[in-house]
Amino acid sequence: MDSTSASAENIYVPDAVQRAAKILVVGHFAVGKTTLIGTLSEIAPLRTEERMTQAAAHLDDLKGAHGKVTTTVALDFGRLTLSDELVLYLFGTPGQQRFVELWEDMARGSLGALLLVDPARLADTFPVIDLIEKYGLEYAIAVNSFDPESRHGEDELREALDLLPDTPLVYCDARDQKSSAQALITLVTHLLSRVD
Repeated sequence: MDSTSASAENIYVPDAVQRAAKILVVGHFAVGKTTLIGTLSEIAPLRTEERMTQAAAHLDDLKGAHGKVTTTVALDFGRLTLSDELVLYLFGTPGQQRFVELWEDMARGSLGALLLVDPARLADTFPVIDLIEKYGLEYAIAVNSFDPESRHGEDELREALDLLPDTPLVYCDARDQKSSAQALITLVTHLLSRVD
């Protein structure tokens, strides 16, 4: 949904909505979390993007993040109404280790996490998986594949990330609404299966 076209009518959650669920959108630095939330949010997303400066040049590895000039310094937030009764609140975490202290508060009350992965930077994913497991969150993997021609096979990715067989893994393009929605649906379906 184009967040720039949010009208006054959809700023507020409809009165019929009785349930809300908090979902984290997580991943390493420059993997597409802000983009995915902006693609899905029915309201103008809250972004805490700041210009990257020389002061952090030794901290933020821009390898594989060509043209990146801003970074999330607190969180991203978006909203997606799934039905007349249910709304999802999407919280995007910063990807750098220096912001890891925000995770405890953001994980509190979350039903689960959608973990975005860049197949060209798989090693950067392990610290994020460690945090997800530390906070006991159920999760699904969304491989943010900008280049379908260089797509790794699912078995290869599962082995590289050392995933359990029941951990959902899908491919997506965070810039595409349909693809991003399918990744989120995969997570929600997985979460519902854990409740049964």
